[in-house]
Amino acid sequence: METLNKEKKAIKGGEFLISETSPQDVFTPEQWSEEQKMIAQTCTDFVEHEVYPKVEELDAMKDPELMPNLLDKSGELGLLGTSIPEQYGGFGMDFNTSMLIAEKVGAGYSFAVALSAHTGIGTLPILYYGNEDQKAKYLPKLATGEWKASYCLTEPDSGSDANSGKTKADLTLDGKHYLINGQKMWITNGGFADVFIVFAKIEDDKNLTAFIVEKGFGGVTMNEEEKKMGIKGSSTRQIFFNDCKVPVENMLSERENGFKIALNILNIGRIKLASATLGAAKGVIKNALNYSQERKQFGKSIAEFGAIKHKLGEMMARVYASEAATYRAGQNIDDAYDALVAGGMEEGEAKLKAVEEFAIECAMLKVHGSETLDFVVDEGVQVYGGMGYSADAPMERAYRDSRINRIFEGTNEINRMLTIDMLLKRAMKGKLDLMSPAMAVAKELTSIPDFGGDDDERVLAAEHKLIKNLKKAGLMIAGAAVQKLMATLKDEQEILMNLADMLIQVYALESAVLRTERIIESEGAGAAKVHIEMVKVYAHYAVDEATKAGKQAIYAFAEGDEMRMMLMGLKRYTKVQPHNLKVARRTIADYCLDKGDYPFN
Repeated sequence: METLNKEKKAIKGGEFLISETSPQDVFTPEQWSEEQKMIAQTCTDFVEHEVYPKVEELDAMKDPELMPNLLDKSGELGLLGTSIPEQYGGFGMDFNTSMLIAEKVGAGYSFAVALSAHTGIGTLPILYYGNEDQKAKYLPKLATGEWKASYCLTEPDSGSDANSGKTKADLTLDGKHYLINGQKMWITNGGFADVFIVFAKIEDDKNLTAFIVEKGFGGVTMNEEEKKMGIKGSSTRQIFFNDCKVPVENMLSERENGFKIALNILNIGRIKLASATLGAAKGVIKNALNYSQERKQFGKSIAEFGAIKHKLGEMMARVYASEAATYRAGQNIDDAYDALVAGGMEEGEAKLKAVEEFAIECAMLKVHGSETLDFVVDEGVQVYGGMGYSADAPMERAYRDSRINRIFEGTNEINRMLTIDMLLKRAMKGKLDLMSPAMAVAKELTSIPDFGGDDDERVLAAEHKLIKNLKKAGLMIAGAAVQKLMATLKDEQEILMNLADMLIQVYALESAVLRTERIIESEGAGAAKVHIEMVKVYAHYAVDEATKAGKQAIYAFAEGDEMRMMLMGLKRYTKVQPHNLKVARRTIADYCLDKGDYPFN
């Protein structure tokens, strides 16, 4: 499928912190092609007509064939083969289109989990790391849903520390098979999967090796379905491998390459989860909008009350920013892939390298998307009031199902720490020059602030200045922390998470501003009135979050004059232009109430 904006300059992962991005260098949801919109509508129709009528049955888990049957139906529509090349029975869609599909299916509660596990962590390891024989054997059946896939990494004693797994793979005397023995847990689709991507260690290897294991190989048993807080309709089992006899040709990639496979597939899973949370959040918003108009109190609809409009406006602004950031990064991945292929790299390797390049953004967006969804569902319950707590209304399920997203694909705490760890490692390797901008900020702190006028006449000029200053705040604190703590910074998890929170807000706010500027350029400021108000609302939220995180980081390692200087700098760099947020939220809410839905893409 043709991707957009091929004229954009090459952008490196993490570069947003030290460079200014042009609106023309980002993709926005307003740019979806007609073909992409048709694909999205197909997904929406499937969820509404096939999934929603069965959500109660799915959660009850009384019919073990219900979820596999839904996956079969989605396979008939091609929803399981979106990322698989046409030669293997798929559609070979670009990355951002596959993200759009993940979003639309993301509104499907437990079904979304089953589908994403199959198409993502269950299928992509074979697509990206399998040899030609493995791809030809497995991908066509996975693309149609004839075979369902699962992913077996986590063990009782190895979660975030995945490489410490104890599952073993021993070569048989004749050298033709590996005997796999071990236990895996929290395995999505485990109850009905035909194919498992299993990670195990051979002999005394330091790193894991990956294998493609068919249920029919034998030696595969499982516990009963897990009793979970949410996503009750998804199959989650413990899987046991007891002398499971796997042909040597079913080793995936090379020996000890399993840990690398796991990390790269998780990068994809993280940003795909961000897009799925968008779909879930928009579903909650639609229900909240409709209910607030139907529910009458004190003689009028509760949608007319300021307290409800406050919630609706804030929900919209945060989803708008998350959406802008997610598809901005998705298109960056597509553009990086195109550049790598044009440079002669093999397509499969190029896809992995492109995602790896933006691993920082993938980690940030996983955090931002999952926490935005949690905010939205919590406010959704509140809009419904007592009915929000009732299992007879949709908010109860949405509230429970959302919680897992802060744990899936690496906990949000791990992803926050990874964000800073990856950024600093790139700086140390010379891939990103963080030191020069950080030193420039440190020098600026001792200079007299510039109180002169600003000749920037852009509609969002104040927000552009704010973004520049928030980047300076992050560089100031990160630079000081690196200088003072040196090698011990990696152990200061609280500081790393504080720094990540600042970067996440910078990226989300900048994405919302760039998205809105593209709308202003194409349609005019009048047509972008509500979008501008969402940027204003989000800007104040982002500043509050960044200020809080910055203070906590400074308190954690600085003292005396150094602390006072940095706190003054933080105050300088987090000044935001006052704006009537009450009116802004009411404007956003009124616009969306009139549309009856999230209307911004």
